[in-house]
Amino acid sequence: MTTSRAPSKIIPRAFPGIKPDEIEELIANSKVRSYAPGAVLCQENAVEDTFYMILEGDVEVTKVINNAEKRLLKTLTAGDFFGEMALIHNAPRAATVTSKTNITTLELDKASFDRVLKNSSSISMAMVSEISNRLRTNDQMAVDDLRMRAGELAQAYQKLAEQDLARREFLTNIAHELRTPLMVASGYLQMVQNGILSGDQLPAGIEAISRNVQQIVSLVNDILFLQEMDLVLPDFQTVDMNEVAQDVVARYADKARERGVTLRFTPVPDLPPVSGDAKSLDRALMALVDNAIKFSPKGGNVDIRLIVEPDTLLVDVHDNGIGIPKENLRKIFDRFYHLERHEDDLFGGIGLGLAITRQVIEQHHGTLEVISDAEHGTTFTIILERSK
Repeated sequence: MTTSRAPSKIIPRAFPGIKPDEIEELIANSKVRSYAPGAVLCQENAVEDTFYMILEGDVEVTKVINNAEKRLLKTLTAGDFFGEMALIHNAPRAATVTSKTNITTLELDKASFDRVLKNSSSISMAMVSEISNRLRTNDQMAVDDLRMRAGELAQAYQKLAEQDLARREFLTNIAHELRTPLMVASGYLQMVQNGILSGDQLPAGIEAISRNVQQIVSLVNDILFLQEMDLVLPDFQTVDMNEVAQDVVARYADKARERGVTLRFTPVPDLPPVSGDAKSLDRALMALVDNAIKFSPKGGNVDIRLIVEPDTLLVDVHDNGIGIPKENLRKIFDRFYHLERHEDDLFGGIGLGLAITRQVIEQHHGTLEVISDAEHGTTFTIILERSK
């Protein structure tokens, strides 16, 4: 130890005004020890009985906040001391102290600490001052933690309230979406049963019944799919996304044409396969295309694009529709979120499509991203790992 780091040189920094005989008594009751970086001198919540003064090097004082976050409170260096509060109050350590560099300390056990404290007014006054400072710091930290927790609780309550409202709207939408086709199908069935529909009218009535029953089946399947897919993870196979995209385009060609929307896709030659479940990926892409057609204006375009990258395959679905407000981007994948109206346009459905897509892609260990604005429309991008 250098002369500048000798206890007799460091102690007056910690205890200004200390008398030479008090310095000698402190040194006589102490031990000098050295530690390597990373050594734990005090452990939070542990019952320990040592007082430390740093002669050389630096230590970090940390505390666990909210049972999870490890927060750095301060860094102590030569002339600083720690460990006095636990000894004075006979309490567990309030924080963890870890050596940041090679350090040398002057250490007292509890009996020696009590004896020195009793005999040295300078040390006693320094202790009182330091404890007051640390108590103020601890009080401020407690206040900050309470504010943070209050803010987190407020956000949690707000989220619960939003989810509760969304669930109620979701149930209302389900009732509406089921009631309409049920009433139509029921009305046509009654007319068939009563002989009101006959001859040339009968096929049209049966077709209307079939169409509305299929709408009910599709809705129920979507709800069950979301509930059950967490429980069933199919064995993945190699999947050709060209085939998946072509199947989706064939399914939605009529719907796009009815709405005056052009649905476009060009297969990519020599497309590398992905690992997954073809039916689930087909359903995920269907939901994105259905969504894009629904929110596209008459005369608009919906484009499906496949982009090959070194380790991944990107599936883009782009429309030049109404776009998604920035404040709603975080909600659109929630299974209870549904946009019912935009200006003069009403939109059917209950908003399960995007929730289905996200869940499918997460099961495939992929990513679903979205970019949207009112001027350029919306682009959903599925990112899937290529098959090894």
